[in-house]
Amino acid sequence: MTQTAANHYVVRTESLRKDLKMGEVVVHAVRGVSLNVAPGEFLGIIGPSGSGKSTLLGMIGGLDSPTDGRIIIDGQDITDLDERALTRVRNEKIGFVFQFFNLIPTLSALENVALPVQFAHQRKHNPTKRAKELLTLLGLGDRLGHRPSQLSGGQQQRVALARALANEPPLLLCDEPTGNLDTESSEVVLQALCDVRQQLGTTIIVVTHDMEVASQCDRVIALVDGKIAQDVDARSTAQMQAIRMLKDKRSTGEIKPITVNGR
Repeated sequence: MTQTAANHYVVRTESLRKDLKMGEVVVHAVRGVSLNVAPGEFLGIIGPSGSGKSTLLGMIGGLDSPTDGRIIIDGQDITDLDERALTRVRNEKIGFVFQFFNLIPTLSALENVALPVQFAHQRKHNPTKRAKELLTLLGLGDRLGHRPSQLSGGQQQRVALARALANEPPLLLCDEPTGNLDTESSEVVLQALCDVRQQLGTTIIVVTHDMEVASQCDRVIALVDGKIAQDVDARSTAQMQAIRMLKDKRSTGEIKPITVNGR
């Protein structure tokens, strides 16, 4: 594929593989994953525990290196970049949201969100103004001065989401963003992700066990034993039903992938 064609995708992986050595045993955590994610797409990744979901997300985010294959982010091949160059890509092109909020406890919500803007290599925004805009967008305009201990779990996760968006990355990677929240807080955070995609046009990839989160995506892939077992249109009831059946099931060889639009 030409560089021009690759630029049509915010994320492109080619035959991605990750082997993990555990003593004398080699575990094939990710096996031959090729994936294209379009600008503005909301992609869900589900699968059993140990299926390679977080490992795949970590490689896409430049937090881990593949054993083989290529990773292209926003038109830039990051596969062989050194750590300094990778750090710059992560700071400029990728936002991260994890299950645990990782907020600085001594800083207010406003200060936590403003921090990445202050340390950006190329500052695009006034830090305080940007933090206020994002926190207001996510329904926290009245919590700017609150420290993490004064916020609920759902509010803390929305602060973490705002922080991830502070430098206007084209790509947002979320690893179990509702995994540490109750049902009500999970619904609020899910709505926040939908608002971010709709209002900012951010491309979102979310790893989740929560089928409610997956059902709000444009597309859902299921990983089983490190390989893509299903790739479905989340708007299709029949296809989502098939992926629900696969959710907690390990590969037995009896599962046949669903093909969607030639993928």
